[in-house]
Amino acid sequence: MTTQSSIPLRASKPETVLVTGAAGFVGYYVSLALLERGIGVIGLDNLNDYYPVALKQARLDHLSTHARFTFHRHDISDHAGLVALPGVRDVDVVVHLAAQAGVRYSIENPFVYAAANLVGHLSILELVRQAAKQPLLVYASSSSVYGANTKVPFSESDPVNSPVSLYAATKRADELMSESYARLYGMHQVGLRFFTVYGPWGRPDMAYWSFAEKILAGDPIQVFNHGELERDFTYIDDIVSGVVATVLQPMKPIRDVPHRIYNIGNNTPVRLMRFIEILEQAIGKKALIEFVPMQSGDVHSTYADVSAIAADYGFAPSTPLETGIPVFIDWLRSYLGREEKS
Repeated sequence: MTTQSSIPLRASKPETVLVTGAAGFVGYYVSLALLERGIGVIGLDNLNDYYPVALKQARLDHLSTHARFTFHRHDISDHAGLVALPGVRDVDVVVHLAAQAGVRYSIENPFVYAAANLVGHLSILELVRQAAKQPLLVYASSSSVYGANTKVPFSESDPVNSPVSLYAATKRADELMSESYARLYGMHQVGLRFFTVYGPWGRPDMAYWSFAEKILAGDPIQVFNHGELERDFTYIDDIVSGVVATVLQPMKPIRDVPHRIYNIGNNTPVRLMRFIEILEQAIGKKALIEFVPMQSGDVHSTYADVSAIAADYGFAPSTPLETGIPVFIDWLRSYLGREEKS
């Protein structure tokens, strides 16, 4: 669970923040962190069934215990309906986290990504452009934009012109749309390239969850590229600390265009086989492993250079995988136990 930290506030603390994707993994925790700081949150989510809606609803149930939380079930790609929602045009900050996630799913369902990630992002840009208070826009991008790059760690100054999945291409397109709106309208924006976020209340489609559930059940896990992969796993509390810092602190000095993009990761890649060992130790059970070839859309390695966000916002990830995974496993056992009883 995230806790309040000594993040320096901007000149005036925002009264209300719009969080898109509020029923999602990161959206839930960001909303919670803002509410715990006395900031009102208007949450948006379309509650799609990409993974079980019951998990999203459980997150919303927690958020709804806070008096300053308001929720609207809405698809952000419906722009006319979006701008008509109460309060959304009067917020101080927009944290845009809603998107269709998943690299592999984008290969099978490409048009879903066009609607959610391209039209949806444009819809939010237009909302911010027309909003009364000219709110700061903080939006989620992804480490997937680095695509086929082989230089590590990935730096924001690296070229990002070789996406290996449609999902990655849509997230890069979002960054370019934001850049154009910053140039055209002077809109202040911060884009955050997330690196493999994990933790309690996470996403069942992610490897850390699906592997853990299969190990617990005694089912085999498929290990792609024969285990020759590594990921920069980033614990949810560290991610939230970075997102909240961009909301509460003044945007850093800008040269000519008010748009900055930052990596937000753990800065410590872990090899896939080591990751499985940590899961096994936390669960107390060996995995049944089936080695398979590399899957389309995957990359060999992710590794975040976080020096820019550290310098500008004091971001300092502090949770190694050896600490975060056991916390997740404890939560998962509890959550699966509740599901069995319901």
